[in-house]
Amino acid sequence: MKTETNLNARQQSIITIAAFTASGDIENLKPALAEGLEAGLTISEIKEVLVQMYAYTGFPRALNGMAAFMAVVKDRKADGIKDEEGKEASPVPTDFNKDEYGAKVRAKLAGLDKDISGAEWQLFSPVMDTFLKEHLFADIFVRDVLTEDERELATIASLANMSGTQGQLFFHYGAAINSGLTEEQLNSFIEVLDTKVDKKQAQSAKAVLSEVLAKRNK
Repeated sequence: MKTETNLNARQQSIITIAAFTASGDIENLKPALAEGLEAGLTISEIKEVLVQMYAYTGFPRALNGMAAFMAVVKDRKADGIKDEEGKEASPVPTDFNKDEYGAKVRAKLAGLDKDISGAEWQLFSPVMDTFLKEHLFADIFVRDVLTEDERELATIASLANMSGTQGQLFFHYGAAINSGLTEEQLNSFIEVLDTKVDKKQAQSAKAVLSEVLAKRNK
């Protein structure tokens, strides 16, 4: 199976950009950013991937990624390459209810009719639950620069290229499927990790994916 069959060049670039941002590998991130622009990602779309990364990798890695992207865009401009800026996020309605929107998005990604509530961790730290709903799944996900499946592709790429995040990767594989990515595309995702990012991390990510698919296919 070839990755080109199931993931287009734009999607493959989202994977490598997110993965190298997560690991802080600026040396490999810069060519991945250039490849993303060549693959048809706009400047706004790549910036959006990097913005989302701070929610999963922390501000230091995301800011380093943004600095690398600024340098890439500047160098390409100096070489006479004109990259497409792309659209900005649409304005959010003044009556936007972050709690309701975030709860709806999280429930959809989890494959539930109703958002989770009353879990032990939510009772232990209600503020973390609030931030997840109102900021990550509302403030960030409402921005229409990227689609939900593109956001989940970026998320699983970042989680797959970090250590100690198997639990979150397990959830977000399911979220990726619930947002529209197919089993074939997720298998291709592993191939992209293996050939373009890191073979060891790809093996680990494949093991988690096998668990997810086995559970879903019962």
